[in-house]
Amino acid sequence: MPETTTGRRERKKAQTRQALADAALRLFTERGFDNVGVREVAEAADVSLSTLFKHFPSKEALIFDLDADIESALVSAVRDRAPGQSVLHALRDHMASTRTAVPADDPMFTLVESTPALREYARRMWSRHEESLAAALADATGLAADDPAVAGLARFALEAPGVARTSEDPARTVRELFALLENGWATTPLADGR
Repeated sequence: MPETTTGRRERKKAQTRQALADAALRLFTERGFDNVGVREVAEAADVSLSTLFKHFPSKEALIFDLDADIESALVSAVRDRAPGQSVLHALRDHMASTRTAVPADDPMFTLVESTPALREYARRMWSRHEESLAAALADATGLAADDPAVAGLARFALEAPGVARTSEDPARTVRELFALLENGWATTPLADGR
């Protein structure tokens, strides 16, 4: 019997969390992030303000509902990579297939890009992911988490989709950026002494 109660409770929590995230995205998209208060989001989701804050620590967090899932997938891309696949290639494949899949005209992407507070929150979120990713890379390679190769790859992997986003083919651009990491800039005109 306890499993049923726990399962029901977890489903209810997930439904409430989703209702809050959906209401926030709808209101923020319709009226702008700065023009909507958290109390309005709670009311739209038919929950109390205290319930909203049990699920989301801040107004910005309402938009980034999948933060933990994103971090988990990054770490998993390294830890659960195919036998014999390098961490570099595992990250390249993960970033090319997941982080570039959001079209630039997606309402959430547009909202984040047009709202300084959300852009800054996203930047801080990526920094947290960088630490977890560096720890996973260190664990997979035996290098220290602060080794320049580990820290650099973690940072680069997280920045590559942002660089690629404006490209006509973001996934291809991510793969090209990772090729630069693997092969170096010596293969480009940037290394010429012109």
